[in-house]
Amino acid sequence: MRVGAYIDGFNLYYGGRSHLGVAGTGWKWMNLRALVSWYARWRDAEVHRVVYCTARVNDPDDLNQTQRQALYLDALRAYGSVDVIEEGYYSSWAKEQVMTHDPPGTRSPTPFRDAAATFSWSPELRLRRNHAGLMFATVRKREEKGSDVNVATHLLTDVLTGAVDAAIVISNDSDLALPIRTARNYVPVGVINPQKSKPLAGALKGNPSDGVGRHWWVRLETEALQQCQMPDRVGSISKPPTW
Repeated sequence: MRVGAYIDGFNLYYGGRSHLGVAGTGWKWMNLRALVSWYARWRDAEVHRVVYCTARVNDPDDLNQTQRQALYLDALRAYGSVDVIEEGYYSSWAKEQVMTHDPPGTRSPTPFRDAAATFSWSPELRLRRNHAGLMFATVRKREEKGSDVNVATHLLTDVLTGAVDAAIVISNDSDLALPIRTARNYVPVGVINPQKSKPLAGALKGNPSDGVGRHWWVRLETEALQQCQMPDRVGSISKPPTW
């Protein structure tokens, strides 16, 4: 049985953090093919295709993060841990958010005498206080885009063209409900929830007998993360020390 695996990279990464913490080591250098094989539970199952959907991080305040991710993607290819890396993109925009505490050097709100005095601004900190006394800060928001669509596209393409006989999806994104439900009509589908304590999204659930049947749902195990790792050195590529 040829198994295709479709992985939402950031969903898996933040799931791993929920298991082992932000500063935890020994899990980020994941061997994705081994991780999927850990869960391929059908008889005569063989992981035939691994598709990893992610996006390049672009935080100018942490260039090392970008370099570490690039090393990981190169190592995945070099080790044969993936067949396809499908990249989305990061969207970045400015947004105001309410601050829960006043920043140092600001003062409590005072009554305003006219409409022109509705807001007080601090250009250096990009802060303002509204007429109700709430302090707002302008922050830079970054969000990964495209991974859910890429997972769905590869899943359905492989299923509908007969490229795989079963599928495993690693994600807890409810936006994948329809493509997973559709895939169940053609092949058995397993869903792995990466989160340690967050339940599987209700939209991703179903019955083992839906469609062609033999479907299953599991939660990612901490042991699987720790055991399914690439060697510290893959060719000329070394695992980052903090990983």
